[in-house]
Amino acid sequence: MKKCSWLDTFFVQYIDIKENEMGKYEFIFWDVDQTLLDFIKSEDYSLRYTFEQFERKIDTETVLLYSQINDSYWKRLEKGEISKQEVLYGRFRTLFEKLGIQDIQLEEFASLYQRALGSVYFFQDDSYKLCEELSREYRQFVVTNGVTQTQLNKLELSGLDRLMEDVFISETIGVPKPNKVFFEKCFEKIPGFQKEKAIIIGDSLTSDMQGGNNAGIDCCWYNPGKKEKNPDIRIDYEICNLWEIKDILNGKIRKSENEIIVSD
Repeated sequence: MKKCSWLDTFFVQYIDIKENEMGKYEFIFWDVDQTLLDFIKSEDYSLRYTFEQFERKIDTETVLLYSQINDSYWKRLEKGEISKQEVLYGRFRTLFEKLGIQDIQLEEFASLYQRALGSVYFFQDDSYKLCEELSREYRQFVVTNGVTQTQLNKLELSGLDRLMEDVFISETIGVPKPNKVFFEKCFEKIPGFQKEKAIIIGDSLTSDMQGGNNAGIDCCWYNPGKKEKNPDIRIDYEICNLWEIKDILNGKIRKSENEIIVSD
């Protein structure tokens, strides 16, 4: 039986290090709201602006109330309990009921709000510059449950659309994240796609991370708020700043089962 010499061992370790340095990923799937773009700021601006069109001013407490209502509706959409139309109008119906508002036409308000939401954007962690740098080496895609025209407007205004190979929106795909079918339809549209070389980056456990789990791709949780993990959802990496993804992509941070190992 041939013994393994120190040279053989060195060679194997060298190859492993070089492969690690090169990184394993080629396809990056980005969430938009509260990942690449600060949705909370856009939501605050858009809600205040829309109420002002009806000669009303609202306080921060009202914005927070709406945010909670909105989040609950989107989570119900993710579970397949309601349609996108029910999200777009139901959230304001619930808000108006809680505020006792009866003199504002619901459809008009919802339409004005959606237009306002698509007219403003705020980058998270200088995300444009990050995506610009990554576009030189990686194939980047957007995966979002947002309203089609709103998301397209924001991506165009911000310039992020020019850095993405494609933009996948649940309205056009036909099913929302985290549904496995959503991702399968995305993968079918990507020439040369390899699942083992793909990673999704997003802030939502229930939409992005669960979606990555369902699709069988690696998952990077963007968690600047240090939220508590869900033990039932696989998270391969966790970051607090989007720029940390570069260390993951170049192999300086790699996963080992459920742990993160930092290479020297």
